[in-house]
Parts: sequence; C-alpha cells; structure tokens
Amino acid sequence: MEEINVQHLPFELTKEFLEEIRQLITDQAKDEIIAKIEDLFPADITSILYELNGEESKYLVQLLDTKIAAAIISALDTDDRKKFLKNFTSKEISEYINIVDSDDAVDILNEQPVRIREEVIALLKDREQARFIIDLMHYDEDCAGGLMQKELVKINVTQTVTECVEEIRRQAEDVEKVFSVYVVDDDGLLLGTVSLKKIILAKRGSKIQDVYEADEIVSVQTYSTGEEVADLMQKYDLEAIPVVNIQGRLLGRITIDDVVDFITESAQEDIQVMAGISEDVEEDDSVWLLVRSRLPWLIGGMVGSFLAAKIIDRFDDTIAILPAISAFIPLIGSTGGNVGIQSSSLIVQSLADKSGLDTTLWKRLQKVFVVALINALIAAIFAFGCSMLIDSGEIMLSITVSLSLFAVVMLASLMGTVTPLVLNQLKINPAVASGPFITTTNDILGYGVYFMIVYFLL
Repeated sequence: MEEINVQHLPFELTKEFLEEIRQLITDQAKDEIIAKIEDLFPADITSILYELNGEESKYLVQLLDTKIAAAIISALDTDDRKKFLKNFTSKEISEYINIVDSDDAVDILNEQPVRIREEVIALLKDREQARFIIDLMHYDEDCAGGLMQKELVKINVTQTVTECVEEIRRQAEDVEKVFSVYVVDDDGLLLGTVSLKKIILAKRGSKIQDVYEADEIVSVQTYSTGEEVADLMQKYDLEAIPVVNIQGRLLGRITIDDVVDFITESAQEDIQVMAGISEDVEEDDSVWLLVRSRLPWLIGGMVGSFLAAKIIDRFDDTIAILPAISAFIPLIGSTGGNVGIQSSSLIVQSLADKSGLDTTLWKRLQKVFVVALINALIAAIFAFGCSMLIDSGEIMLSITVSLSLFAVVMLASLMGTVTPLVLNQLKINPAVASGPFITTTNDILGYGVYFMIVYFLL
C-alpha cells in the first residue's frame, strides 16, 4: 500500500478553539486537552498561552512534556514570561531551567527576583548547569559573554578521531545542535574546528591534529558587542561562533538563533525610538506605561511646534503685507522634514552596517553635499514652476519660494547627516535622529530660513 504523506496545515488560533480549550481546562479534562494540542508545534502552543490567564496557562503547560514546556517558556516574550512564572514555585521553575540552554536559563533567571533566582540555582539537579549559569550571570546581556551558551562539543587536539566520535556521543547529550566540534589544547586554548563531515570521512586511527582546520577559525571575545557578533556571523555566514577569553581559552559559543533574537530586539528598539517611543513597550502593556513611553517626545514635539509658531509670529507684519507667502509654509515644513529623515535614515543604516570600508566624515559630507545640491536644484525648479502657475506669474514670489526651498533642502540634508554622526560619537542611539527630533528641528530651521529670505527679497 502506497504511503500517504500528510502535511499539517498552518495552525490558526480561532475564538472557538480558544473557548473550547478554556472550558476543558475548567473541567480539568487532561486527556481531551492533550488530544487537542499534541500535534501542535511549540510556537502554536505559545500563541494559545498568550490568550490564557496565569492559572490556565500554568495548567496547560504542566500537561506537556517537560522538554517541550521548557522550549515554550524560553520562547516567551520577556514581559509575558515574568508574569507567567509568577504562578510557579522555585522548584517548578528549576525543572525547566535544568533542561534549557545555559544562555536561555540566565535570561529567565535574570528576570526573577533575587530570592527566586538563588533558590532555583540551589535546587538544580544538574550541578554543571548551575555552574554554567553562575559563570554567565556576570556578563552584560548584550555582549558576547551574555549571548553565549556554555553547551558545546570540544575535543583535545591529541585525541584520535575514534575517541572524538565517542566524545561527541557523550557531550552531545547536553547539546541541542552540533554544528562543528571545537579543538582545544591541554590548557583549553581554542586551536580550530573540525567538521562532522571530516570526522566521518577520516581514516581509522587518524588524529584530530591531522584533520582539524586551524586557519579558518573565527571567534569573538567575551566583551565583544552584540553588533560585532552579528556582523561577523553575517559576513562569514556562520551558524555558530566560539567565544574566548582574553587568553584565547574557549568559554562557550553563540548560535545563530540567539543572534537573530538580538538583531530583532535591536531593530524593534530602533523602530520605537524613530517613532518617538522612549521605552520598550508592547501593545498589551498597561495604559500608564504606554502613555509614559510616548509622552516625552509628544511634549518635545509640541515645544518645537511652539517655537516654529513663534518664528511665524515674528513675521506677522510680513504675512499681513504679502498673504500669499503663508500658502507655502506647509511646503517648506514638509519638504525639510522629509529630506532630513531621508538623510538621517541612510546615515543610521550605514552606521549599523560595519561590514563595509569605513568612510571618513569629510568623504561622507562631500557625497551628501552633491546629492543634496542635485535634489535642491530639482526641487527649486519644480517649486518655481508650480508657484508661477498657482500665483499667475508672480515672478518675485516664485523666486523667493524656490530659493527658500533650495536653502531648506541643503540645510535639512546637512542636519540629517551630521546629527546621527554626532549622536553616535556621544554614544547615544543615532536612530533618535530619524524620528520626531529631526523633523521638529528642521521645521524650526526651515521656517526661519524661509521668512528671512522673504524678508530680504520681498
């Protein structure tokens, strides 16, 4: 009989399914719940947990296999995980910490109160895991030491391939993914790597020193930043990268999934900063937290708008004499803001990409000047033509508008380029320059330039 390959359709959480799960939890119908979720992926079960309250989610998780439950807890968002684990005792938490990778275990424990953290470490049955966790806890979470996990497969350079295979079998029990085997000397110094393919194809009796790759090893030190780790792994297309101390001793490894998580979190932070959100928040956070995260930039933007209004007010007499100039105020403001955001976004992107050649400030400014000059000339000519059509041949007004737009585009390009570079030198997230800050600043400068040109020409 021909075997039929059944492919599961992507799981979609519906209101009916969720209500059914809730009712089964209320009835404590264990067998029915297991039957409902046993074919789901951990990520699908996670989406269900997000919709349940604390007691419901705890009941559901405790029905799962411990390894699956541990993987789900590791994958939860930080805020949700903190709320979720409040329903668990230290002993219950320790059962999951025993299983997860050491880097994930540290992330989970660092979110807990000190008392819970110390109780969980003391209750761990796997004392090697406890040592790993204690070793990792003193590293900052965004450096290589904080991103690495202690679980890896390593072999001494003096051993044979046969001994290496046995060592892999022994060590791999604690390692979820084996990408390669790290080769060390008697002092634990990292010498290189040997691929699983080479180990399999090696002749019987061969020694590791004859087959390992010494020249192709790429590693990072514990103090390397997360950005540096991500750049190296992207540049060399690595699935894992070893972490060494300043003496070159192998301490752990960073896998691609941890780097992807770091990049995602960093991108989310930059997006929020660019949108004028000052804290790391999510849609389901409390109202007060959402208000607090947005209010500072709203107030800052309002202050900038009041300053821009004050500039316009100072030229009230000019507007009274020439009312037509007020029609072009939105053009000046929006064009300056758009140009500033375009320029700053490109600079922020270049600062984030460390893989290319470093460009000096002078070369950057030269290129920005040429691009700004071309854009400013085209925008000025376009504005001149549109103004002539709108105002029926008022040539002096059209010249004033086009000159103002030219000056605003040049100034906004300069501001959009210099601001993120200065912020980067001051160790402030340059993404700030791609949001309300640059828009508000360009409004103020743009209106000032416009009315000064109007005042001198008209």
